[in-house]
Amino acid sequence: MNFIDTAMNSVMQQGELTLETDRRHLMHPGTHAADHASGQLDARLMSRAKGIRMEDHAGRSYIDAFAGLYCVNIGYGREEMADAIAAQTRQLSFYHTYAGFSNDPAVELSRRLIEDWAPPGMKKVFYGMSGSDANETQVKLAWYYNNVLGRPRKKKIIARQRSYHGSGIATGSLTGQPKFHAGFDLPMSQVLHTASPDFYRDARRGASEAEFVEDCVEDLEQLIAREGADTIAAFFGEPVMGSGGIVPPPAGYWPAIQAVLARHEILFVVDEVVCGFGRLGSRTGSEHYGLKPDLMSVAKGLTSGYLPLSAVMVSERVWDVIERGSRAHGAMSHGWTYSGHPVCAAAALANLDIIEREQLVGRAAEVGAYLQARLHDAFDAHPLVGNVRGVGMLAALELMADGGERRPFPAAVKASQRVAQAALARGLIVRALGTHDIVGFAPPLVATRADVDEIVAITRDALHDVSDALFASLAEDRSAVTEESQKTASLNK
Repeated sequence: MNFIDTAMNSVMQQGELTLETDRRHLMHPGTHAADHASGQLDARLMSRAKGIRMEDHAGRSYIDAFAGLYCVNIGYGREEMADAIAAQTRQLSFYHTYAGFSNDPAVELSRRLIEDWAPPGMKKVFYGMSGSDANETQVKLAWYYNNVLGRPRKKKIIARQRSYHGSGIATGSLTGQPKFHAGFDLPMSQVLHTASPDFYRDARRGASEAEFVEDCVEDLEQLIAREGADTIAAFFGEPVMGSGGIVPPPAGYWPAIQAVLARHEILFVVDEVVCGFGRLGSRTGSEHYGLKPDLMSVAKGLTSGYLPLSAVMVSERVWDVIERGSRAHGAMSHGWTYSGHPVCAAAALANLDIIEREQLVGRAAEVGAYLQARLHDAFDAHPLVGNVRGVGMLAALELMADGGERRPFPAAVKASQRVAQAALARGLIVRALGTHDIVGFAPPLVATRADVDEIVAITRDALHDVSDALFASLAEDRSAVTEESQKTASLNK
């Protein structure tokens, strides 16, 4: 064995020891605790990354086609980011922003967000560390706003089925996916859910997009009528639904929904955590769809994941009421230790510099259109794919046992997880999403057309790898159904 082989074996052995320690001591988010602790989970220790490519402890390389978790917009390993973070750490590593204290990076970031990135009408920025805490703040602001206006009953919050807004107490309740509620006594009673805008899965048979939009609006109107508009404070919505399946809204959906909210004086909270900072080929999802938020949450792409940071943007309309409330009630006692953290703000400023200088928003529109076209070309006619959808650098394949009939695989088959695992084995990171069999894509905005070609080719190969097993599972399912039908018929004789 030569020196290189010996060194590589040593690195791999150290990596295995680290994974063993990980199983003993690290509690992972969104992970089957027992499978992880027992070693049944296919765990990997990621070691380094550059651009859109990563490497694990065993030297295996991967294309990250999901930008971490939708967040690494500028790609990995940017020296400019490391330099900005180091420089700010040396100058002012931390100070809080309570009671009027501030710092240069937080102030400059606030100015740029309002002047260069936010939709018209936004005025103030409040910082946190994650999309979840940003949306928790939004719930409190909506309640505070209505209390100041003398509307103490206006406290309920509407979100949408299959939405994702975080995993806190309020935000986990807003999230419209039962798996985020199970075992936690969620959702809270103040949280309500209206229809998802998923035309492919939820539209009535034969309905047009316009008719489906009418159905969504009617569902919302009926919910408001049942609960009473005087009890509803806010509506939360992602411009494109993310973890619930990457669901772009049908044409006309957002104008119709906004009209309902305005008529009933319900605040519109736009969750831009996934869509913001170029993901859709626009600065924000609000810009892309013409949304007019009263409150807006951003995170993920704000720092491209280099450091944790979120921001709540507050419209002038809402801020005027908050300011009035402070005159009546004194200081608003809400905040986090790390709100406006100077090092995180410096990272965000460097990130925005890169996005703007390299014109990554425009690039996401151009390469994103290519991504959508290539996915449609490769999978529209695939027997295991029922729907191909997306906007910009955000896309999904919805797997179906029968796409024409919209007949899903049995849940026990775990079709999307099988495809994601097959892709991982071939060196491609995609994500199995939501409560249905959806394979999601969200590459870094620096991905090229050649990268897209490679992503699509590996995905095609991964589908081929599992197709026999998936078709076999369908045959077994049909056999079980036939056997059950025969038993029922025999009992009924």
